[in-house]
Amino acid sequence: MRRGRLSALLVLLCLAGFLTTLDNTVINVALPTVQDELGLDVADLEWVATSYVLSFGALLLVGGRLTDLVGRRPVLAVGLVVFTASSGAAALADSGAALVAARAVQGSGAALVIPASLAVVAADLPAGRRATAVGLWTASLAVALALGPVIGGFVTEHWGWSWVFLLNVPFGALALLLVPAVPGAERSRDRGMGRGRGRGRGRAGGLVGLLDVPGVVLSTTALFLLTYALVTGGEHSFSTPPVPLFLALSGAAGLAFLVVEARTFLPLIDLRMLRDRFLVGGVAAQVLWGIGVNGVFFFTALYLQHVLGFSPVKAGLAFLPLAGALLLCTPLAERAARLMGAHRSIAAGLALVAVGLLWVSGTGLHASYADLQPGLVLIGVGSSLTTPLTVRSVAGVRATRTGMASGLVSAAREISGVFGVVLVGVVLTRTEREALRDGVDPRTAFLDGYDTGLQLAAGCVLLGAVVTLVALRRPGRHRGRAAR
Repeated sequence: MRRGRLSALLVLLCLAGFLTTLDNTVINVALPTVQDELGLDVADLEWVATSYVLSFGALLLVGGRLTDLVGRRPVLAVGLVVFTASSGAAALADSGAALVAARAVQGSGAALVIPASLAVVAADLPAGRRATAVGLWTASLAVALALGPVIGGFVTEHWGWSWVFLLNVPFGALALLLVPAVPGAERSRDRGMGRGRGRGRGRAGGLVGLLDVPGVVLSTTALFLLTYALVTGGEHSFSTPPVPLFLALSGAAGLAFLVVEARTFLPLIDLRMLRDRFLVGGVAAQVLWGIGVNGVFFFTALYLQHVLGFSPVKAGLAFLPLAGALLLCTPLAERAARLMGAHRSIAAGLALVAVGLLWVSGTGLHASYADLQPGLVLIGVGSSLTTPLTVRSVAGVRATRTGMASGLVSAAREISGVFGVVLVGVVLTRTEREALRDGVDPRTAFLDGYDTGLQLAAGCVLLGAVVTLVALRRPGRHRGRAAR
């Protein structure tokens, strides 16, 4: 591969990863401004934050399957077009409903971009360059996650919240210009999972016949209903109609999804993979980590502005040391995994995140910028140590299933963002409401709920550390191989 084409591919991969990951956190610092200008309540803000992550995570497996069936270049191009166009629509939104809808479409575009990008790394880059590409791509994701609040704060204060989304447009267009650098590859010949009834794939016919459409519909429905029920129940009451009905329907859709996946010829998830404790443990750890980290990004942005009175720029800059710690320490994560064993190094990272969350939760009504930094830096350092989790989780999966397994772990990471915002939000809202009923002033009431929510998040992350120690531990004779 020529050097110019290789450079273009690396820029494309980093740019695509950075843009799609940035939108996980870039809106958080802007949320108070969005709330004031569009007249939204906390539940509306949760939907603004979670709609992107929900559609992103729910459709990642679909994006991976389409990449196999249609090809890397077209799926990447379509994903970038959808993401860029919907970013423009989000910038023009004049109501909460319009903004939530645009964010959901953004997430669907990102769900095409990420699997196609990973497939380009695996299939189109020279073997000697893949480690470099994976390192650069992982770093771009980590930096985007941490720099989101910084960029969002600066842009919101100086240009307005709509520019948070409008900035995606020129960079998305640049990424599209680089798509021709992706080699035109044949579609995957692996059309099925090799089991179940209906082996005559010609009966289904066409692309739709090769997709697990019932699985897509059922998984998305279950996630949407569960998220809606949690947000609505936290804002009002879990006994308020239609919350109990939606919780029941979500459970029914989830069970139906498992039945369909067990019987279909082309499942989104091969349920036999769930016998692998490394994969299941890795998915559980990803979810528990995501609950804590996404909770701190979302609600700390509100705490900094509503309670401490920070401007959007100052609130964003509060996360800058976290971003620096994440950037500096991520390259050391693999070395730590080799020296300590992956299960120990990842668990240590999760424990550091939990300690950081507890520190931030105790900073109080009159905290300064410096008071916050030890906790936020610990969160950054700890999160960097968890970056080998995906690779270690799929290490025991057969080669023909690694794409599906990677998609499952990636989807778990994104969906955990929804649960992080929603579950911490439920605790925060209910605690805040009880404090207000007792006559506590609004700032203190919010702080009571915020502290309790972050303590719950810390408990979830600490549980993730325990899960990692148990699930990712390999027998003694395999430790050397696992470290590699």
